[in-house]
Amino acid sequence: MAVLSQAEILSIAEHTDIAYKRAFSRMEARSWGLLFVNEENPMHYDANHAHVSRPVAGEAEAEAIVHETTAFFSQRGIVPRLYVYAPEDKQPLISVLERHGFQTESLPAPMQLWQGVLADVRPMEGIAIEPVTAANYDDCLIVESIPELGGRDVREKAFAMEFAHPDFAHYLLRVDGEPASSLCLLRAGEYMRVENVATLPAFRGRGLIGHLLRHAQERFLETGGARLLVFPINERVERVYRRYGFAAVGEVRTLHAYRGGKGIREIR
Repeated sequence: MAVLSQAEILSIAEHTDIAYKRAFSRMEARSWGLLFVNEENPMHYDANHAHVSRPVAGEAEAEAIVHETTAFFSQRGIVPRLYVYAPEDKQPLISVLERHGFQTESLPAPMQLWQGVLADVRPMEGIAIEPVTAANYDDCLIVESIPELGGRDVREKAFAMEFAHPDFAHYLLRVDGEPASSLCLLRAGEYMRVENVATLPAFRGRGLIGHLLRHAQERFLETGGARLLVFPINERVERVYRRYGFAAVGEVRTLHAYRGGKGIREIR
């Protein structure tokens, strides 16, 4: 199993996060971090937030970050929110956020790397996996519109931008011709990351994700790269990926701070 330092894990997470979000939002650099915004999709959290990963010097800088973030998004009619990486060394920022009425939630996420062994899946009749093209685009969107990914209103616009982006490849799994499950692969330099894994409720519990993950592993071997990785959204999903050849190598700790709406934990 690969052994990575916490700094390496955070670097890979940030590198692939930025590549992922730039596909469906505009990125603006600041001295303290990044702003991601997509005014046409204001309810998409990943497309509209401040990204803070650098050390915060003290309360004066923290106040400046919160003031600029709040003004930037409020002027656009978007709920101000921040993703704070490694929050344990940014206590001045957290204190200022709470003082200004931001709700906060901790979002620890294990990084799982594929260990090089193809997923062991049982044969199933009626299963077919196909790349998403203009011909089956609408069928894939049906699958990706599940509430766990934000619902149709959020995914429709983001999916269109991902589909048009050369670093994204979407795959649709059908059962007896019906759209059932989907998965996306993001190429971020030498890394490939599994994203937006979804299964319609009527098809859950059949092990379909295992077939999609094996397909993703095969695509990774064909195209090459340093690592195939995934960030599971909860322990149940982590166990699924572990069953199909992924192993946790560390954890990325993120704080989500927001001034309105639902928390990410509630949506998931």
